[in-house]
Amino acid sequence: MRRKKAVIVGIVTAALLIGGAAFGLDALDKAFPPPLEAAQQRSFEVLDRDGKLLRAFATPDGRWRLKTEADEVDPQFLRMLVAYEDQRFYDHHGVDPWALLRSAWQLASNGRIVSGASTLSMQVARLIEPRADRSFSAKFLQAARALQIERRLDKAEILDLYLNIAPYGGNLEGIRAASLAWFGKEPGRLDTAEAALLVALPQLPEKRRPDRFPDAAKQARERVLQRLAVERVVGEGEAERAASAAVPVNRRDLPSFAPHMAVAARAKFQNAPEARSTLRLPIQRELEGVARHAAEKLGDKVSVAIVMADAQTGDILAEVGSADYLDTARRGFVEMSRAVRSPGSTLKPFIYGLAFEDGLVGQETIIEDRPVDFSGYRPRNFDMHYQGDVSIRQALQLSLNVPAVKLLDAVSPSALMVRFRRAGVKLVLPANEAPGLAIALGGAGISLVDLVQLYAGLVGSGDPVRLGDGVRAIPERLEGDRLFSDAAIWNVTDILSGVLPPLGMKQRGIAYKTGTSYGYRDAWSVGYDGRHVVGVWVGRADNGAVPGIAGYATAAPILFEAFAKSGVAVTPMPAAPSGIARVAVSDLPANQRRFTTTANGLLSASRRESPPRIVYPPEGARVELSSQSGISPLVLKLQGGRAPFRWLANGLPLPDASHRRNSEWRPEGQGFSTLTVIDADGRASSVRVFVE
Repeated sequence: MRRKKAVIVGIVTAALLIGGAAFGLDALDKAFPPPLEAAQQRSFEVLDRDGKLLRAFATPDGRWRLKTEADEVDPQFLRMLVAYEDQRFYDHHGVDPWALLRSAWQLASNGRIVSGASTLSMQVARLIEPRADRSFSAKFLQAARALQIERRLDKAEILDLYLNIAPYGGNLEGIRAASLAWFGKEPGRLDTAEAALLVALPQLPEKRRPDRFPDAAKQARERVLQRLAVERVVGEGEAERAASAAVPVNRRDLPSFAPHMAVAARAKFQNAPEARSTLRLPIQRELEGVARHAAEKLGDKVSVAIVMADAQTGDILAEVGSADYLDTARRGFVEMSRAVRSPGSTLKPFIYGLAFEDGLVGQETIIEDRPVDFSGYRPRNFDMHYQGDVSIRQALQLSLNVPAVKLLDAVSPSALMVRFRRAGVKLVLPANEAPGLAIALGGAGISLVDLVQLYAGLVGSGDPVRLGDGVRAIPERLEGDRLFSDAAIWNVTDILSGVLPPLGMKQRGIAYKTGTSYGYRDAWSVGYDGRHVVGVWVGRADNGAVPGIAGYATAAPILFEAFAKSGVAVTPMPAAPSGIARVAVSDLPANQRRFTTTANGLLSASRRESPPRIVYPPEGARVELSSQSGISPLVLKLQGGRAPFRWLANGLPLPDASHRRNSEWRPEGQGFSTLTVIDADGRASSVRVFVE
């Protein structure tokens, strides 16, 4: 009986001791957890739209530690790592007792350490809590920490942690930074030699750095390949073949694309681990090369900026802020894609768009290109020569200055500014000045990004869209109406599509316009296909003159090369809207066959009369015409002007001219429409209405 009681007391005592020990260990574990938080620190990464690395920034302590997960790493590397470092990784709980026994036996038999017993979990413990000494007490603490880590993380998380913080020489930490620095590639596809080197480096990363100690790196790689467990992973004969491969002797730079945007993204998302951009790495890489090579040919201080955007989504696909971010002579740190500069003649297509929409001209309308005086403002052509009578099509393709100013005088600079605001763009005007005729020739300021945004309104559906800073996730459609009517957009695009490509360049099925600012400070070229817009700026960041540069000769070749190197297939232009076509001047309405102007103050008696003005419907009106029987006609009323009057709806003339000031128009459907009336002297008035 006493013996039975003693046994019971012993069992209870042992249970209490075990329970107390377990409770105490659990309390210690909670009181002194492993410092896992420090291991979570990563480099800030800027990614392209597909998740590819554009640029990373070192951690605050100057280390390159890029986020990596096991499923992003070559599977053979993972198998080699486990086979070499910790064969029973998936079976133990942080400490491998069989490895401990083997290591102890080898130590006792040889009097020295032959092989270690560190598991991957113990190595993670050592990396997150480094100690200078390599004593048995340090090993014991590593083992204890490994047990703690295994209580908190599963095997996949421990492996991910190792892949992120293992040292690979210098300030490289993690397999992704190492793979990019030593091989110039992501770790998703490593050959056997590369994988073996990356397995070997973390053991002695400074003594095995390939760029400093290539022989030591090669020997360490061979030891990995000669391990029997590794040889089983890579296959018979593969280890011998991999051992003959050369080791890299130079450390490569990590990706550093779109530097201006990346710096802005880092400042914008300070508390985030990464920023996803709208850029596409292959396009960005190619266009940066285009800009760099072009600038090298143009001079030491010349810079180049390029922007490519998707007009359908509003995404910026590539943005090159300067020819070389690190080139101080070119002031590469200045983001010229967003600097405000004089646009030269690149705004002319929008003047013509207004004139087409208002029904003032057709493509074959004759306009005079001769010296003219607008109350003291005397525009001259770039080459100081004049062409005489030309068609509207020729005037825009040749970028003649006088016709553009005449048209702007007719449609008014204020109306042009309204259209720019509709596209989300505001020109920078000289201080305290109202919009004037000089806008036609670059007498205002705009950035390359905003200029591309304007041209996006001429692409496809013609819906304005706001381009972002390259890192927003959701495209921003602008509230309100389209930039121009379908007919106006088609006419402008048809004309610009007919401009000859630069000398030596192939026709690429794009519409484009060039411009040169006063004093040869800026050369521009903007082009588009049925979906994409590319804008190019060339000049000096310090606003100095570059003698000889010009939009057509300097910027346009870069534009065509950018389209070619982007790798994006050219999207065909939309077909002409129904009822719209290019017609001979003799087939135009009488008041569109020749454009007249009020310049030089030469006003006929009829011109002294007030110009026509539409009084109904008023500008911006919403009129309800739908009924069960269909859409009712809309009554049109005007005042002033000289008969006969020609009415146009969305750029298309109504059947007959009229001497009456009242008329009717039956819309084809609901939505926005532009109504224009032109009198016998070619004066016009337009309103925009919404038919319900």
